[in-house]
Amino acid sequence: MSSASAEQDLQDIQQRLGVLERRLALVEARCDRELGDQVAESPTAAQASADAMEDDEALEMRIGENWFPKAGIIVLAIGVAFLLTFPYRGLPPVLPSLFGYVLVLGAFALSRHWRESFYQISRYILGGAVVLLYFTTLRLSFFSTDAAVTDRNIELTLLLAVVAIAIVISRRRKSVYLLGVSLAMGYLTALIGGGAPFVTLVCTALGITAVVIARRDGTPALLLYGTVMTYMTHLIWVMNNPVLGNPVHLIPFGPWTPFPLLLYAALFSVGTLFRRHPAGEEGIVIAGSFANGLLAYGLYLLLTLVRSGDAGPLYHGAASALFLVVSIAFWEKERSKYSTFLYAMLGYTAMSVSIIGQFDRPDYFVWLAYQSLVVITTAVWFRSQFIVMGNFVIFLILFAGYAALAGAVNAVSLSYGIVALASARILNWQRERLELKTEMMRNAYLTCAFFIFPYALYHALPAGFVSISWVVVAVFYYVMSILLKSRKYRWMALLTLCLTIGHVFIVDIVNLDPTFRIISFLVLGTVLLGISMAYAKRRGRAEKTTTESNHKGRVNL
Repeated sequence: MSSASAEQDLQDIQQRLGVLERRLALVEARCDRELGDQVAESPTAAQASADAMEDDEALEMRIGENWFPKAGIIVLAIGVAFLLTFPYRGLPPVLPSLFGYVLVLGAFALSRHWRESFYQISRYILGGAVVLLYFTTLRLSFFSTDAAVTDRNIELTLLLAVVAIAIVISRRRKSVYLLGVSLAMGYLTALIGGGAPFVTLVCTALGITAVVIARRDGTPALLLYGTVMTYMTHLIWVMNNPVLGNPVHLIPFGPWTPFPLLLYAALFSVGTLFRRHPAGEEGIVIAGSFANGLLAYGLYLLLTLVRSGDAGPLYHGAASALFLVVSIAFWEKERSKYSTFLYAMLGYTAMSVSIIGQFDRPDYFVWLAYQSLVVITTAVWFRSQFIVMGNFVIFLILFAGYAALAGAVNAVSLSYGIVALASARILNWQRERLELKTEMMRNAYLTCAFFIFPYALYHALPAGFVSISWVVVAVFYYVMSILLKSRKYRWMALLTLCLTIGHVFIVDIVNLDPTFRIISFLVLGTVLLGISMAYAKRRGRAEKTTTESNHKGRVNL
């Protein structure tokens, strides 16, 4: 092989190697870019591991910094409580309490000293110091056979002073939890006092405190807490204060015993009504209203049904007035939907209980029927479809109860028919105010009236007058159709006459005395002819109007 060809081959190889190197460089550059993108889009395993370690460390810090101090303070407080209640025989009775006060001062000083360096621990120690202060003061008269303070009034004054100090401290430290503990100590003090005036005054004062602070800070949860604690305290008290070791039974009933419940209901409803930033009814606000209303009237009903005697109607009349006024206030101020419904229904319930207590059976069924008019009138005012539909269901239940329990249906049952017609008229009159289509409810009430009137007259009148009374009802419907220009009443009149015809030919023709049989046939026949003539005249007027309209149309053309 010549040297020239060998040199040429070497050059070709070098060129090919150069091309390969350039291609490898491009591939490596592309691989580096793709790897860089993947690194940018997703963390590496090392980073994921680091994040997991950070989460574990955060949980560890939360347990060590927050949970352990709480548990430690609770354990220490329980230990000190056992220490203070230990029977120290041979020592002055005030000595354990003095030791407790020294511990309280030390806890306050330590909380203040650690306020900057150990903020969370400082807060927990402060809460424990407040509870220990209350327990130490309680030790002056309790947990020992030889009390340091034997005068109950002095002890209660000291306990109330401790509660006031605790509330001030919680406000200065802006601690909602410490405030809740302070209020709980106040309610416990009310139970320790035990007397009706003392319980009422303390619960009212604590309720006002909760209302004012909740409004100032915009914390409806605190208002709900105060509501529940107030009613639970009152319940424990009326059950003979079992937390003090007494047997469970209702306390003797005084004439003013139930009225504090209405006072609490008014107080907490005002607190909800005038809350800060009432942008709407949040869940916590609705829960507060329901807790206030249901707990108040539930306990009130328990007390008054068991021990009120003849004064029951008066008690429930007062409750009805209060709840209806509150419902009106909620509607007028913020167009509330749920609170208005709740307090209105409680007011109607109290009114029903008052009516049942005032009248004998079956008379109260009639008054309950007329109460239905009050309910539907206010329901239209509140634009509440819930109250309208609920009232109709209750109306049906009342009529069924009257028919089942009255013994003998008499003429007063016509009141249900009158109420049904009046309710239908109210719904038609104010149909624009409601948020639902009232046509269905109006038809439902008219249907009730259509069946109630014949049923009531059939049972209330002698057999000879039943058909005649049904004819009178049909004529009444025709008059109403003319005055109100409503086809519904014409149909009710037609159907009532059809029912009357059936009754005359099936019942009267066989069972009636000849005199009443003749009268029934004559009256029914005369009315049917008269109505037929009225329909004929109406058709003639309609045809004449149509002919004149067509004639004017041709002339204009």
